[in-house]
Amino acid sequence: MKELSKRKKIKINKETRSEYNFKEVALTKMAKRQLLITLLSILGVTVISLGSAYAVFTSISKSADYNVIKVGTLNIDFGEDSNNTINLSRQYPMTDEEGLKLTPYIFTITNTGTLPADYEVFIEDDADMISQDNCGNNQLNKDYIKYKLDTGSPTVLSSIAGSNYKIATGSLNAGASATYTLYVWIKEGVGNDVLNKHYHGKIVVNGVNEQGILADEALLSNIPESNQYDDGTDTFITGEDPNNYIWYSGKLWRAVSVNNEAKTTKLVTQWNISAIPYNPSNQTAFEGSYMEEWLNDTSEDGFLGNLREPENFIVMDAKWNATETTSSSKPSETTIVEDTVGLLNMYEYQTSYRGTTYRNGYLNNGLAWWTLTPNITSLVRYVNHYGNADSYSPWYAYGVRPSVNLKSDVKIVSVDGTIDNPYKLKGDNDTNLTGTLLNTRFSGEYIRFGTGENNLYMIVSHESEELTKITSAEPLTDSETFKESAFGSNTTFSSTNTIGTFLNGDYLTNYVGDTYSNMIEDSTTWYLGTVGSGVSYKLAKYIDSTSNTLTSSTATAKVGLLRLGELGAGQYERYAVKVGTASTGLTTTYWTLTPYNTSNVRHVDDYGSAGFISPSSAYGVRPSLNLKSNVVITSGDGTKENPFEIQLGS
Repeated sequence: MKELSKRKKIKINKETRSEYNFKEVALTKMAKRQLLITLLSILGVTVISLGSAYAVFTSISKSADYNVIKVGTLNIDFGEDSNNTINLSRQYPMTDEEGLKLTPYIFTITNTGTLPADYEVFIEDDADMISQDNCGNNQLNKDYIKYKLDTGSPTVLSSIAGSNYKIATGSLNAGASATYTLYVWIKEGVGNDVLNKHYHGKIVVNGVNEQGILADEALLSNIPESNQYDDGTDTFITGEDPNNYIWYSGKLWRAVSVNNEAKTTKLVTQWNISAIPYNPSNQTAFEGSYMEEWLNDTSEDGFLGNLREPENFIVMDAKWNATETTSSSKPSETTIVEDTVGLLNMYEYQTSYRGTTYRNGYLNNGLAWWTLTPNITSLVRYVNHYGNADSYSPWYAYGVRPSVNLKSDVKIVSVDGTIDNPYKLKGDNDTNLTGTLLNTRFSGEYIRFGTGENNLYMIVSHESEELTKITSAEPLTDSETFKESAFGSNTTFSSTNTIGTFLNGDYLTNYVGDTYSNMIEDSTTWYLGTVGSGVSYKLAKYIDSTSNTLTSSTATAKVGLLRLGELGAGQYERYAVKVGTASTGLTTTYWTLTPYNTSNVRHVDDYGSAGFISPSSAYGVRPSLNLKSNVVITSGDGTKENPFEIQLGS
């Protein structure tokens, strides 16, 4: 979907506007009410199929490829004679009677699935096109826009609060369709206020299914039998890229297997959520390890403590097979650990690519990450960034991909499961979040923040009461090239060392801007504890691994960096290509706050592990900051495809 979006987006500017018939006409006394308005340019259609969303940007071409857009079980059809762009250039204010004589915009929604589908139809501000057209401060007042859908009454768009304007709701049985006719015009009686103003919008169809279907049933019914393997205990999902993506608690997961008896579903995160030492040297057992503690830590510092209502969604007393083995066959059940959160064992990983090779298996995310399986008394098995099974000493900090088991009664309210339209779980499929405080949302959810190419961020945690800690979704780029900086002259971060000066100066001015900078808490305490090899991740924040006494090594600044072991301090893109050995260039090594010793600073490698190097080296920059308690959501659902839009509340 990332490639599709880039390929199909249209950037409207002074040079290209005429190509799409977007021309500016000045209103004068002699011009008889003729106006220029770039109004409701439906440059994209976002389809949310049964609870999941992504944007498909289309050109105004009438080719077959662009006139029918299918996503999941909802098919949006514009018809052969219907232009998918509403063009009101050279428009003038008019009466309702005149507006209803304009050529309407017609679209049909069809439920192509096997379940009933409820849906909502919105007109939504198109933030991407507003940003691309650089017209954020020149938007047309919604009080001047009128619309009518089918037999409804003409309505002013601003009569519906927020930037998502719900214009219709409906329900479709399997195979049924609904056709809508939409008129849009500039209302009569407005004056010169509409001169040279812009409005970019898009139609959104938000499908919901409140009843849902049990997760195990939905998954296995949507996966071909050729991509299933039953080992007598569990039915595994196999192959290169099956439709087994799930969005839960702000994270993208893959469904790995369904237990044949309990009907629970095992998940693992698609990306490396963080990177920490597994344990001290020669201590390879999962039980009692730093890894087990981090995964099941219920505070703001750990993984479990940042999951949404885990007792409602996941098995709290799950059994994890951590038996030592050097083979790829199913291990005995010699070592079973009971925990809420665990890791995949090597057998589960290797079973996922039955029928293909490890390079092409769907669990190979191109990064290096720990498994649950000890190899011998001194080594733990991990998956390297090529996807091959490997082993290393537990003192090293490879990436972490947490695993959980969905309860048997958890239901899925979408039936697609693709990366761009993942399954959503009933109870975790929030809609209409306008006005919701950001500090009530969940780690991993995405936010639109900042300007230009660096405007996508994600929630880290709520470490400080009522504040929301966020970080850039990827290290900063300049013209799509990763920006690099030295850390400083020593291993201690401050607002005045090399990277701190940039973050609290140039970054705020040129990457964030005043509107967003005003949302940032002015003073945050950043913890600078040292984490060497084979020691607990907790030392980055606390004086030792067993107490809650905070380290005295701190800095105070408006903007800082993530520390080792924080949520989000991993990699969220593929390092290694599936075939060959070259990097994709989608990741880069970036700094953390955490010293390794007096000579080196921790960083997250481009393949997902946490290494260390001299602070004079140049590496990527991934800012972190706290947003104020009164930041509210104005639109979006927190997914990468539809991030939260935010503003300061009262």
